[in-house]
Amino acid sequence: MTPEMTVGLLRDMLMTAFWLCAPLLLIAFGSGIVLSLVQIVTSIQDTAFSTIPRLIVFLAATVVLLPWMLTKCLNYTSGLFSNLAHYAR
Repeated sequence: MTPEMTVGLLRDMLMTAFWLCAPLLLIAFGSGIVLSLVQIVTSIQDTAFSTIPRLIVFLAATVVLLPWMLTKCLNYTSGLFSNLAHYAR
């Protein structure tokens, strides 16, 4: 296995991890900003008001995006295993 192949494998792994995490992180970030703005506008200082809706939004996003995430993970894993003989040289 050449260093270029190793770098390519690591790059593919990190890019897959990035694309799996990015949508959830963006949704969590967006919901946090919106809920913080609502708290500022309404002057509500209750911590449950900010925590519970964020958790609900994150859970809903996870449920909605889970099929896409599993497909992306399976495609990466099957591609890795299909080229396993190529990497073992």
